[in-house]
Amino acid sequence: MKAAVCKQYGHPEVLKVEDVKQQLPKNKEVMIRIHATTVTQADVVLRSGMSKFPPMVRFIARLIFGIRKPRKTIQGRELAGEIEAIGKNVTRFKIGDKVIASPSFGAYGEYICLTEEPTSHFLLGPNIMVLKPDNLSYEEAAALPIGGLTALFYLRKVNIQKGQKMLIYGASGSVGTFAVQLAKYFGAEVTGVCSTTNLVLVKNLGADVVIDYTKDDYTKSGTLYDYIFDAVGKTSFSKCRELLYPNGSFLTVSQGVMKKSNEDLLFLADLMHLGKLKSVVDKSYPLEKIAEAHKYVEIGHKKGNIIISIGNNNETG
Repeated sequence: MKAAVCKQYGHPEVLKVEDVKQQLPKNKEVMIRIHATTVTQADVVLRSGMSKFPPMVRFIARLIFGIRKPRKTIQGRELAGEIEAIGKNVTRFKIGDKVIASPSFGAYGEYICLTEEPTSHFLLGPNIMVLKPDNLSYEEAAALPIGGLTALFYLRKVNIQKGQKMLIYGASGSVGTFAVQLAKYFGAEVTGVCSTTNLVLVKNLGADVVIDYTKDDYTKSGTLYDYIFDAVGKTSFSKCRELLYPNGSFLTVSQGVMKKSNEDLLFLADLMHLGKLKSVVDKSYPLEKIAEAHKYVEIGHKKGNIIISIGNNNETG
């Protein structure tokens, strides 16, 4: 099968599309024909060898992911596709099922084998998989797990309630676009902070107020919030503390590892099926141009999600 392989840390061109051995499903595994995956900021960081991390943090990260080169040569942590084969002990899925999945690694290829029940990576969490709603394209579905589950994790962490005020910094990114929609779904009053080019996008996602950080200082707005959520890891509590109510909380994606489960992914998929949540797709690239996709994400100005198309990913069946 074809896969984008990363055999060394470095610039985007270290990613090479090669023929690799295709695995067959074990007793409790399914084999998925991948139609779409994504390039996330985390993928870019890992491919670069955590080059922008402080030396000690980079050393610890490389102990986990590979000191001199990546331990896992095929990246990719979210996908949508169709099951083409199953192991003899599989009971939850059948051949022909369309699925959304979030593996620890391995989505940058034409096929992947995953256990039907969650199996955990100690840092990246379990491999999870649910049925894809029929009315979603593979592109829309593939963009859901990482951004959607991260946003859901932090909103549930503070148990956001109807009528509370939340400011979302980085509201036009993958996590941010999902956070805006989910916060509105839970009944919050949402202020989104983004650049000029993304104001309309964030407003259309449901934000009550949108602040252009290139023109206005969001910290001088004079408004107080119950929660401030840094969805891109680029602001800090010290900058935002005066915007919080006395019992308010500051959240950031830099705080730690989010948890993920089949139940949460199914919850999000159901919201998408009902039209109450959508994936924002900025650009789509074929697998052969995955290095170009990494370059684009590395710039840091993507809107929502960057898709890697593998086959006929636009169908919704």
